[in-house]
Amino acid sequence: MRAEGQAHIDRIEKALALVRKFLDWDRALRRFDELNARVEDPTLWDKPKEAEAVMKERRRLEASIGAVKSISAEMNDAVEFVELGEMEGDEDTILEGLAALKALAERADQDKVTALLSGEADGNDTYLEVHAGAGGTESQDWAEMLQRMYTRWAERHGYKVELVDYHAGEAAGIKSCTLLIKGENAYGYAKTESGVHRLVRISPYDSSARRHTSFSSVWVYPVIDDSFEIEINPADLKIDTYRASGAGGQHVNTTDSAVRITHQPSGIVVASQIDRSQHKNREIAMGMLKARMFEAEMQKREEAASAEHANKSDIGWGHQIRSYVLQPYQQVKDLRTGVVSTAPGDVLDGALDPFMAAALSQRVTGEKVEVEDVD
Repeated sequence: MRAEGQAHIDRIEKALALVRKFLDWDRALRRFDELNARVEDPTLWDKPKEAEAVMKERRRLEASIGAVKSISAEMNDAVEFVELGEMEGDEDTILEGLAALKALAERADQDKVTALLSGEADGNDTYLEVHAGAGGTESQDWAEMLQRMYTRWAERHGYKVELVDYHAGEAAGIKSCTLLIKGENAYGYAKTESGVHRLVRISPYDSSARRHTSFSSVWVYPVIDDSFEIEINPADLKIDTYRASGAGGQHVNTTDSAVRITHQPSGIVVASQIDRSQHKNREIAMGMLKARMFEAEMQKREEAASAEHANKSDIGWGHQIRSYVLQPYQQVKDLRTGVVSTAPGDVLDGALDPFMAAALSQRVTGEKVEVEDVD
């Protein structure tokens, strides 16, 4: 087997091994058999909610198990095809087999990520907050760049994006915003983006054209429905209303329709100004609060996620998850996984999938990567 072909095989086998580990392969096969038996039980639909949960789990396992078996079988066929070409000295057959292996490697990576999105809320829509760090106009401009980056990423996936809350910067950019991203697995993909993001560039606001470092934070949490039971004591809430604001005259209202809710025991603050109705904004903000509290509970369940959550308190040096360097060279580096892009323009235009895939894989393997920050 040529080196090129072996590289594709190694990539495929690595992806399949990760999925098997994540699924706990033998347990997943047993569970799939159990779910098939339950589906055949005519009394299952006597309890519709329970039946829907069973069907959802069955579909997920069927897709993941089927993908692993299918890719394994197709890889073996492609390997035999290449070996046959090598035995007969048929270069066209060899190239066709290598092309098939390359396509399978790409498919394995895609299916791997899909299989990893099986958390309790991974399939849900998601809220994504961006907050500018210290540094005034520089950080506020960077926060707006991040808002645009995630909007572009969502659009690449065919997701719908709504601006739920928006606070403009004093001279440029934004102080903060909240995006509602709607689409299948939106939370599952975006959840690894929570953390501090660092930008190094020649400042467009510095007349001396000096390099500046700016920080902004991102916080991602899932949209949840009534199937997630979150109890909130109304006495714990502080509710404020204010006039909605927006960029370029958008989302602006002349009444105090925007709503901010503070959950005083936890310090969680959420706000909505997406609707002209104060009642509707209050309903949206309550949904966001429940989502934040649900996300906080999930964080407690995962030690690694809890450590990441603790890092969100400081928006500055030493806490960043990714660095974006535009000067004196071009590079984006993820400081958790070591994934690097030398095309920051593409990344800032929404090309985030390689970073998200690596971070999802790392959650399964638990492997820590020693990554030196860029400057």
